[in-house]
Amino acid sequence: MSLVNALRNNLIHFKEPFSHWTLENPLSETSIDEVYSIEFPEGDVIFDGTRAGDKTGKNLLSKLRVFITKENSSDYPELYKLVKEMQSKECTDLISKMINRNLANSFVRVEVIADKNGFWLEPHCDIKEKLMSSILFVNRYGENENLGTDFYTPDLKVAKTLPYRNNFGYIFTSEKDSWHGLEKKYIKNERRCLQLNYVTFETEWPVY
Repeated sequence: MSLVNALRNNLIHFKEPFSHWTLENPLSETSIDEVYSIEFPEGDVIFDGTRAGDKTGKNLLSKLRVFITKENSSDYPELYKLVKEMQSKECTDLISKMINRNLANSFVRVEVIADKNGFWLEPHCDIKEKLMSSILFVNRYGENENLGTDFYTPDLKVAKTLPYRNNFGYIFTSEKDSWHGLEKKYIKNERRCLQLNYVTFETEWPVY
């Protein structure tokens, strides 16, 4: 259980600019293989500063994100293991205690993201329905480490940039001033990562 192991042994807590944790090696190498095995369609995408690309109501970025569902779980057995790990009591107990949120009646959401050059995220705080937010970076092919998530001060100045390192990630829970995003930066090929959430709205993966 790579994620649980990272939570137990490879976790660092930071208090500024808001409470968050970084973790090393949360993924197995076979999981990373599987993240890279997903083929995303080519084509032009209009980036509007949101993850969903939905300012226009056209969901323009949907083709650059793949959610792990019961329908496709057999195609991604390693990522399905990650979902099951996140559903487990051992994992939810660790994270509940860490972020001081009750995850007992929550749901798991896991998606693979392939950000292309031109992508950016305006500074934002996550919706209250997201009890935990996490991005796990995979960067085997030499993308610039400055492509990690930017964290902001309450007046929306960049306070720090998490390094876009392979098999490295972060965790936080939504707070009043948990401002984060991604400044406009050059992406040579793609910025691939996993997004993990515990949410209050229903998904196919309830916590046990």
